[in-house]
Amino acid sequence: MSRHNDHQTSLSRRGFLGGVTAGAATAVAMGPHAALAQDVAPAATSPRFFGRMFNLPPFAPANDQVRAALRELGRPGGLMDARDPLREGPVRLITNPELSPNNVDNPFHTAGTTFFGQFIDHDFTFDNNSPLGIPTNPETSPNTRNPTLSLDSVYGGGPNVNPEFYDPADRAKFRVESGGLFEDVPRRADNVAIIADPRNDENLMISGMQAAFLLFHNRVVDQLRSQGVPANQVFAEARRLVTWHYQWIIVHEFLPQIIGFGITQDILRNGRRFYRPIPGQHFMPVEFQGATYRFGHSMIRPSYRANLRGDPGGNPATGAPAFFGFIFDPAGEGQRDPVDLRGGARAPRRFIGWQTFFNFGDGQVRANKRIDTRISTPLFNLPLATIPSGDPPTSLPQRNLLRHLTWSLPSGQRIATAMGIPVLGPDSFPELRPLGAGLDASTPLWYYILKEGQVLGDGITLAGVGARLTGEVFIGLLELDPASYLATDRNWRPTLPRRTGSTGDFTMVGLLTFARVDPASRGQ
Repeated sequence: MSRHNDHQTSLSRRGFLGGVTAGAATAVAMGPHAALAQDVAPAATSPRFFGRMFNLPPFAPANDQVRAALRELGRPGGLMDARDPLREGPVRLITNPELSPNNVDNPFHTAGTTFFGQFIDHDFTFDNNSPLGIPTNPETSPNTRNPTLSLDSVYGGGPNVNPEFYDPADRAKFRVESGGLFEDVPRRADNVAIIADPRNDENLMISGMQAAFLLFHNRVVDQLRSQGVPANQVFAEARRLVTWHYQWIIVHEFLPQIIGFGITQDILRNGRRFYRPIPGQHFMPVEFQGATYRFGHSMIRPSYRANLRGDPGGNPATGAPAFFGFIFDPAGEGQRDPVDLRGGARAPRRFIGWQTFFNFGDGQVRANKRIDTRISTPLFNLPLATIPSGDPPTSLPQRNLLRHLTWSLPSGQRIATAMGIPVLGPDSFPELRPLGAGLDASTPLWYYILKEGQVLGDGITLAGVGARLTGEVFIGLLELDPASYLATDRNWRPTLPRRTGSTGDFTMVGLLTFARVDPASRGQ
């Protein structure tokens, strides 16, 4: 195993969390766990390519034994499969959570946290070139997204470069269509979405969020015009306002939800210790893109209530007129109006009622699943259309695990040691021993951070390596982008009204309300 194994330590949940979330004290008092500079010095790269945060050896060799162990770990029905009883149907899996004892709800996250996280992911990283499971050099692998949280997944190149995204009668606004009871992204005749990132039509929730952001921008344009902003400045100012309010939500709502308020504030106040690229080289780290940020897959439910009133012709015994569906269901393949919640389709019932996903105070919101090593069963059989490369395996956990070989990622234990964070030892991973390949002692980073969240964060938030790495990359990308609000004006506060009408703070509920896709605006 690692040459740093002598630094492993036993730990309690209280001792661990106290060591990594206690504000300024985390920057010191690491004792024998102090990070080794040669392990955390990032290689030179650029925003156009991926890169590494840590100069550490891979968790395992990229050989057939290791590939077989990873496939076994991530196979349908295997260790990571929550084994949700899909035969019970999408409604009962929501209304009767006891049916899924391996897939427990997170009472502190709403279901929308997952899809906002997915929306963010599509904004700053897209790897459509590296071969799955084949070692690849990240410094020569293109990231086809700008890693700046600047909403290029919405705006593309702007109305001059990508006029197809914009209203031909009003170039300052986006095209928005319908076809359901409410808004939809614009589509070609074959229902392919006309948007800057095709992944934002992978499922109904993410396409609904894309449409909400289009409407949010259009409403900001209307407000600026009403305030007399010159016509030649309206688009640029609207884009700035939309982007800064989105960045505020990330820093002040999303990050505290997924890594905790304490560690978010520690990074903001005391600085980054591990993600420290030089200006102009704010690259996307493969430790984040290839493993850590994929923690969100653990939060996905097997099924969702898309809306309350979209399916009046449905069976009342199964919850009609609400539209329920599995996130993905093989039965939906080839259907014009799929039975599941996949994207790429248009029908009257295919819209999102946001009261299911964010808390509007009406008692209708539903929870996420906890962050743990169990993944909802539908994710072990993805539609090929949701895989950018269009090739198998269709098990999302298998794909995530094989990506560790693509990027030659270090083990979670090695990274914890390099960060000066107490290490989860082999006794934390007894379930991995029968797989062979030494995965219990040198564990794939994705599995490691899920186990940290499970045993140290109680499944509510990330902890340890996962929390620190996630927070530093998010805040670092914002601080290193000269156009972001954190770099331009750290004291800036939101100027658009909250749901209550006042300003100074802003949340996803406020954004959806301003965009007029909230339940009250729709009369639903």
